[in-house]
Amino acid sequence: MSAVLSVRVALSLYETDVAAGAKVVGSIHPADGGGESLRNVLFPCGDSAPPARFEVEAGRYIVSATLPSGVLLSKDAEAREATDTSVTLSTAPSPYESHSWQYLMGNIESYRAYHDGEETPVPRSRGSNSGVREWSSVVEPGHAVWVGDPKAASWQFASLLKLSEEPPQGPVVLEIAHSVPHVVRSLHLGDAAARLYRFGPHGPVDEQGEPRPGGPSGGPTGPRQFLVVSLAGSDYVVTLPAPWGSAQIEVLVNERQSPTGSAVSVTVRDSRVGPALGYMVRGAFDSAATLVKDAESMLYGEMTNPLAAVAGAYVLVGSELAERPRRWDPWLSRLRHEFDWMSDGSLLWAMRHLRRAHTEEERQAARDALVEAFDRGVPIFTLGLSRLIHGLSEFPDDPECMDRLDQARRLSWRVDTREPFVTVALYRTSP
Repeated sequence: MSAVLSVRVALSLYETDVAAGAKVVGSIHPADGGGESLRNVLFPCGDSAPPARFEVEAGRYIVSATLPSGVLLSKDAEAREATDTSVTLSTAPSPYESHSWQYLMGNIESYRAYHDGEETPVPRSRGSNSGVREWSSVVEPGHAVWVGDPKAASWQFASLLKLSEEPPQGPVVLEIAHSVPHVVRSLHLGDAAARLYRFGPHGPVDEQGEPRPGGPSGGPTGPRQFLVVSLAGSDYVVTLPAPWGSAQIEVLVNERQSPTGSAVSVTVRDSRVGPALGYMVRGAFDSAATLVKDAESMLYGEMTNPLAAVAGAYVLVGSELAERPRRWDPWLSRLRHEFDWMSDGSLLWAMRHLRRAHTEEERQAARDALVEAFDRGVPIFTLGLSRLIHGLSEFPDDPECMDRLDQARRLSWRVDTREPFVTVALYRTSP
C-alpha cells in the first residue's frame, strides 16, 4: 500500500469571499533519494481549508510552497506506509484580519512590523491630507475619488501622457470623469496608514460588501473604471479591473513602506484567479499557469468574465514558448473581437501571432493588431504595456509603430511595473 501526505497552508483568510477555494503552488520532493517528485501541485490555503491528498511511497519528503508574495514555506515530513500524514505549512500572521488577502499577495508586511511595539516610520506625505479634489472641495483625509464613468479619451495614451507630463489647471478627476465622480471614504479596517477601498461591479462597497454612495444609484458606469488617490505629493490614476464577475476589487493605499515598494496596490478578491495574478506579476509564470489551467473551464466556458479570461490568457501566452497550435488560440480571437473596449485582447492576439509568424503576411497581421491595441487605449494589465513596447519595437522601420512606441515608452516611465493593473503616477507637487 502507498502512503498519503495531506497538505494545506495555514494562513487565516478571515472573510468568506476569499476563504473558500484559495490555492497556492508547491512541490513534494523525496529527501532520501527514493520516491517520486511532485512539482507544481496545488495546496489549499486557509485555516479551515480541507487539505489536498497526495499518494506517495513511504519515506521522508520535503514539502514546500511559494506564496504569491514570493515567501517560501517548507517542512520535512515522513510518509508512513498505509498512513495519512498531515502536513501544515504555516506563515507569519497578517497584520490585520481585513488585510489578509493583501498579505497573501505580498503587498503589506507581516504582523510584527505593525505590532512589535516599535514605531514604524510613516513617510512625510501629503497623502494623509489628500490633495485629490472633488470639484472645488478638498477631500478629507482617508478618501479617494472613484471615476465610474470616465471620458472615452481618458484611457488613451495621449490623454494619460498629458496628465503625467503637464499638471492640469484644475483637479485631475475633472480631466478624467464624464459623469460626476464620487468621493469614497476608506474602510474602517486595519490601519489608517494602510487604507483599504473595495469595489463591486457597480462601484464602492462597504465592509460587508454592500453598495456605498457612488454605487448603482450613484450614476452610470462606463467600460473602464478608475480611482484617483494622492500620496506623498503625487496623484495616481489607478485602473480598477471592474467588473470582475461577482468578485470585489480591493485597493490598498500604503503610506508605510510596502514589501514591493508600491504606494498603491490593486488585487482581485478572486480565490481562483487572484493568486495567479500575484505569481504573474512576479514573473512566476509556471506557477500562475498551474492555477489558470485548474480554472480553465470557468475562465473560457461562457466568457462571462472577460477580464479574468484576459488574465488567464496573459499567463498562458507568457508561459508557452512553443509555436504549435493550442486549444486556447481561438480564445484570443474572441477576446480581440468581442471586447473592443479594452486593448488587451488585440495585444494578446498580436503577441501570440508575432511569435509564430513565418511569413511577411503573418508579421503584418501581428503588426496591425499591435497598432489596433495601441489605438484602443492603455491596457488594463501592466504586463500588456511592456508587451506592447516589445511588440512595436519589432518594427523599427515603420513610422506608425515608432510613433506609438515612443508614447508607450514615455507612459511606462510613470507606471508601477510591480503591480498587475496599470497605475499611473502623475505629476509630483512641490514639498
